[in-house]
Amino acid sequence: MDERVHPEVRRIADEIDTMEIRGAATIADAVARALRTQAEESDAIDPGAFRGELRAAARTLYETRPTAVSLPNALRYVLRGMSSTTVEGLRQNVVESADEFCARLDRAQADLGHVGANRLRDGDVIMTHCHSTDALACVEAAVEQGKHIEAIVKETRPRNQGHITASELHEMGVPVTLIVDSAARRYLNDVDHVLVGADAVAADGSVINKIGTSGLAVNARDRGTPIMVAAQTLKLHPGTMTGHTVDIEMRDTDEVIDDETLAELGNPTVKNPAFDVTPPRYVDAIVTERGQFPPESIVILMRELFGEGTTEPWVEP
Repeated sequence: MDERVHPEVRRIADEIDTMEIRGAATIADAVARALRTQAEESDAIDPGAFRGELRAAARTLYETRPTAVSLPNALRYVLRGMSSTTVEGLRQNVVESADEFCARLDRAQADLGHVGANRLRDGDVIMTHCHSTDALACVEAAVEQGKHIEAIVKETRPRNQGHITASELHEMGVPVTLIVDSAARRYLNDVDHVLVGADAVAADGSVINKIGTSGLAVNARDRGTPIMVAAQTLKLHPGTMTGHTVDIEMRDTDEVIDDETLAELGNPTVKNPAFDVTPPRYVDAIVTERGQFPPESIVILMRELFGEGTTEPWVEP
């Protein structure tokens, strides 16, 4: 571990790695605040050393979750503002950029929620997978509009993020039915919308989300159930415009099975991918704070926001 990295940054990195901090927007917010702490607490005596500290902190955060594109997008936003030629000026650049990013993040989710709520009708039943604050923002906005919404919530093994979704929907006053993941197809005929979030959206409109999303989307399309993806623009993956692929994170096997049970089974190989890729043909709409888009046109929004490519400001020059 780089000694220049502030303990608070290391703590946040550890919590992102262990999924104590989860959800793309929550991760992005934590990352921006971590960089602000690094800047505020830095005792660097010259601009070069200060920039080096911030790059080291950013790398520590970046390496925790390779698939969560909101994380590098947050790093880019905060670091690109370092334009001053003095340490105090650079410190102020980072603090202001971090504060601005977090404020925009708060507004973005509310704006996205109102866009998504327009697709939900009074009396609709939704099916969710995993836990997405963006998806829940759509439901919350619909409820605030006076619409009655009900939810069928997949438990989402192995970490049961669906339990979080069920709890938060209950707090909104939404009636919830919790189902095992393998029962999804059985209940799709009772559903008006499949509503999921995204950890990343590629330039071709492919959606990278919690493992099981792709299978749900295929089943939903077979049943004629529309699929809405709620994703803030910070989840758009600009690197995919220039040919980069999205790494699929493999989680520890102990999330699936303990060592004793594994031994009893003869120590089979265990695979625990965190995400899968849903092709754009299975997605009806991607809802962002900038409006809703058919998946095939999301690249137009990407070019507007990021140009034709992107940089990695945490890499040493």
